[in-house]
Amino acid sequence: MKALPTDRAIALVDGNNFYVSCERVFNPKLEGKPLVILSNNDGCIVSRSQEARALGIPMGLPFFEAKHFIKSHQLQWLSSNYALYGDMSDRLMHVLSEFATQQEIYSIDECFLDLSGHQAPLTAYAQEIRQRTLQYLRLPTCVGIGPSKTLAKLANHIAKKNPQFTGVFSWEACHPQDQTDWLKKIAVDEVWGVGRKLSAQLHQLQIHTVYDLQNTNPELIRQRFSVVLARTVHELNGISCLHMNDLKNMPRQQQIISSKSFGQVIEKIELLQEAIASYVCRAAEKLRQQQSTCQLITVFIRTSPFAKNSLPYKPQITIPLSIATADSRRLVQAAYFGLKHIFRSGYRYQKAGIILSELQDQAQHQNDLFSQVNLQQSTQVMQTMDLLNQRYGANTVTLASTGLTAGNARHWRLRANQKSQNFTTRWTEIPYALANRHT
Repeated sequence: MKALPTDRAIALVDGNNFYVSCERVFNPKLEGKPLVILSNNDGCIVSRSQEARALGIPMGLPFFEAKHFIKSHQLQWLSSNYALYGDMSDRLMHVLSEFATQQEIYSIDECFLDLSGHQAPLTAYAQEIRQRTLQYLRLPTCVGIGPSKTLAKLANHIAKKNPQFTGVFSWEACHPQDQTDWLKKIAVDEVWGVGRKLSAQLHQLQIHTVYDLQNTNPELIRQRFSVVLARTVHELNGISCLHMNDLKNMPRQQQIISSKSFGQVIEKIELLQEAIASYVCRAAEKLRQQQSTCQLITVFIRTSPFAKNSLPYKPQITIPLSIATADSRRLVQAAYFGLKHIFRSGYRYQKAGIILSELQDQAQHQNDLFSQVNLQQSTQVMQTMDLLNQRYGANTVTLASTGLTAGNARHWRLRANQKSQNFTTRWTEIPYALANRHT
């Protein structure tokens, strides 16, 4: 195999066991102990410490199947604290943005950095990145570097799985024969975008490793599979096909969904209205963040598919809006109208949600000649509410329709029996230290 090109360098920086690491920042007693973070309603395991992985606990395992580890191996567990993880993610991405002129945030704990043209040795520079995130945030990371995004992802995988690289792996620093050896060791389903189903089809063509896919004719792949997978073959050969997306030019979402399962079943429409209003407000805030408006809102409610002695009921309704809007008040009003049409008494509802669709650029908004809506006033009210929530924390200002009952006391709230404090997003929960005073 010939050496991979070195004229382009993309780094993928990834937080290690991110949810677990965020919790350990504010609770050092959890260091070195097996720890798992649970999904909504404390259902499944969504993040594991290395110690928990060593016990053989798989990702996605229902928590009740792992409870025996609590006694046998002192397994620690926490409910998800998304406010904490989201804020720590923002801080992490801000720190990482200082290391490159171009940054693309890929997920809550991953981002690409364009290091092309950097003069210093890239492995040393990547170690500096890791040290900075540890110093500023106490968050451990791994860095993979390659001439394309796909190879950067693979490099990050190698860095994570092989401690001898101390968290950094760069294809540039590898001898061509070593590059080949690594690609032959890694199963094809580890390639970005190649899952289990696709890998099973590739196995039929005797493509079992990354090296096999790299050396397959991309035209054959295009004909048998897709243009996307053909591009992946090019990416594995160091030909960049997936360009960096400037955050300012990120494509807008075409649909926004907000839904949750309830902590306990609901039978009253008043409680469903609170939940729906809360989901609408959350989705509308995202809508305004991308400077869009929506023309359609869909409301759905569900009973549990596992409930015994009751028929399932899962209706939904789509409400067209006369004028596209991002105003939470108008969207809640439309959602209530839809909910009243599909609600049936006598059912025990386990989930509800809303979908905003037919999204359009806010700049292309067209008012109705006979509309009573004051667009300027509506925009100012929503902007003020968003600014206050950004400054003082989520839900500092919200609609009364989301319910006046205190936070977790709301019947429709998710079950989170062991959630940590909102250490960075709520004034009353910010940690503090007491100094020892000698008299």
